Amino acid sequence: MLVLANNMLLMFVGWEGVGLCSYLLIGFYFLRKSATNAGNKAFIVNRIGDAGFILGILLTAVTFGTIRFTSAGLADAAAGSGILQALHSALSEHIIAAGAPVLTTIALLLFVGACGKSAQLPLYVWLPDAMEGPTPVSALIHAATMVTAGVYMVVRMNAIYQLAPLAMDVVAVVGVVTAIFAASMALVQNDIKKVLAYSTISQLGYMFLALGAGAFAAGIFHLMTHAFFKALLFLGAGSVIHAMSGEQDIQKMGGLWDKVPITAKTFLVATLAIAGIPPLAGFFSKDEILGRAFERHPALWIVGFITAGMTAFYMFRLAFLTFFGYSRADQHAQEHVHESPRSMTIPLMILAVLSIIGGWIGWPPSLGGSNQFEKFLEPVTSTAGSMESAKAVTQTSTTEYRLMIASIAIAVAGIWLAYEFYRTKRFAPEIVAGKMGPFYKLLFRKYYVDEIYDALFVNRTKDLGTLLGQFDAKVIDGVGVDGTGWLARFGSTLSMWWDKWIIDGLLNFGAKFTQLLSFPVRFLQTGTFSSYALLILLGLAILLGYYQQHLHIVLRGAR
Repeated sequence: MLVLANNMLLMFVGWEGVGLCSYLLIGFYFLRKSATNAGNKAFIVNRIGDAGFILGILLTAVTFGTIRFTSAGLADAAAGSGILQALHSALSEHIIAAGAPVLTTIALLLFVGACGKSAQLPLYVWLPDAMEGPTPVSALIHAATMVTAGVYMVVRMNAIYQLAPLAMDVVAVVGVVTAIFAASMALVQNDIKKVLAYSTISQLGYMFLALGAGAFAAGIFHLMTHAFFKALLFLGAGSVIHAMSGEQDIQKMGGLWDKVPITAKTFLVATLAIAGIPPLAGFFSKDEILGRAFERHPALWIVGFITAGMTAFYMFRLAFLTFFGYSRADQHAQEHVHESPRSMTIPLMILAVLSIIGGWIGWPPSLGGSNQFEKFLEPVTSTAGSMESAKAVTQTSTTEYRLMIASIAIAVAGIWLAYEFYRTKRFAPEIVAGKMGPFYKLLFRKYYVDEIYDALFVNRTKDLGTLLGQFDAKVIDGVGVDGTGWLARFGSTLSMWWDKWIIDGLLNFGAKFTQLLSFPVRFLQTGTFSSYALLILLGLAILLGYYQQHLHIVLRGAR
C-alpha cells in the first residue's frame, strides 16, 4: 500500500501500517520491560515526524487542489489533475513563480515525517533501541522496509523537492550530518546489533545526501543495495547470537571463523559490500552518491568521504572482534558454539550473492555499463523543466575516476586501520581509548543525546503530567467534582433541615396545637355508652333545672 499508493493519503495509511507493525515487533518480547519501552519510544518519536507529514499533506492539498501523484485516466489527464501534472502544467506557473516558499514549506514538512520514519537527526533515537526486537525483525523492518519509507516518500515527491532548492539543501545537510554522526557512535559500540543499528542510521543519511544532491535514482539504488547487505548483516548477527547462546557483546566473542564458517564468510561479504569495495553492490551505489554530492558541493563530498572511511573501519572492527583472534567467550558459550541450521544459513547465502551482484544493474557508463536502474526510474525521478535539471553539471570522466579511486582508497584505509587495531594490535585500542579520554566517553555514551532528551522533553513531560494530575486532583476533582458533591450534599442537608423543621415543623405544630386545644374535650369523649347516657341525663337534669328556675322567676315577676 505504501509503495503502490497513487495519492499521499493512501501512502500515509501504508506508512502508519508499517509503523504499527514495527511497534508491535519491537515489543515482541512483551514480558521484557526494555522491549516494551523501546516499542513505545519508536511509536512516540514517529508520531512527532508524522505530525509534520500530515501538515505537509494538508498544505499540498490546499496548494495544488489534489494529493494524487499522477493522473489515473485520460479524463483526469485532460483536466490536469495530479501533483506532477500541476507542476508540469503551464497553469501552475504562477504557483511555481509566486509560491516557492509554499513549495519549500511543503517539502520541509514532508521531510520532518521522513526524519522520523528514517531515523535522521534529531529523530533517530528510536532506532538503536529498536534492536530489542527479534533479529529477523531488525533485518526486515529496520534495514530494508520501515526505515527506508522516508527515503521512498521523498523520492516519490521529488517533483516538489526539485522546485524547492532550499529544502534540497536541508535534506542534504541533515543526511550527511546524520551519516557521520551515527558512524562516529558506531566506532565504539560493543553490542553487535547496536553497531549495525547505528550503521543503518548512517547509511540512511547517505541516501538523504543523495536526495538532497538531486540524485534521486542513486538514493533508491543505495536503498536497494543496502537492503541486501544490511539484511545479511543483521541475519548474520542473529546467527552469531544463536551460536553464542544469546551473547551480543562483541568483546566476549572472537575465534568464530572456523566454528561458524558459513555465517562468517557471508558476513564478511556483507562487510566488504557496505565498506564500498568493488565490484560488490555497495560500491556502485555509494560511489554514485559521493559523485553527485561532489557536484552539489565539495563540502558534502568531504563529509561523505570521511564517513565512508569510518564505515569501513567500524564494520571491520566488528568482523575482526567477532570472527578472528582468540575466543573471549565464557566457558558455557565456548562449549555450545555451533553453526546455525540450514533454515538460517540458506538465506545468508542468498543475500550474500545479492550483496555481490545486486549493484551490477547500476553499473556506471564510465566503467562500460549503462546504469539500467537509473533508466528504469527515469519516469518518476526526472521532472521536465525543473530547476534542478537545468543546474545539473555533468562530471568529466577524469573527475569521476578520481572520485572513484578516492572512495576505494578511503575504504581500504579504514579496513587497514581496523586490521592494525584489532588483528595485529599494532595500535592498542585500549591505549588509544585512554588517550582520547573524554571524547571516547562522549562517543561511548552516544553524545548523551538520550540523557539530554530525557532532561529536556521526557522528564519535563512527566513533570507536566504530574502537574496536570495535581491540577486534576485538587482543582478539577477538588473544586469541581468534590466541590460540586459537597455543595450537593450541603444543599440536600439544608433541604432536609427545611423539610424537617419548617415544613414538617409547621404541620406538627398545627397538630400539636389542635391536640392541646382538644385536651379538655378528650375527657368527655370516652366512647362509653353508659357515660354518654349519664351525661345526657345529667345535662337534661341541668337543663330542666335551669328552665324550672327560669320559669319560677318569670312567674314571680308576673305576680
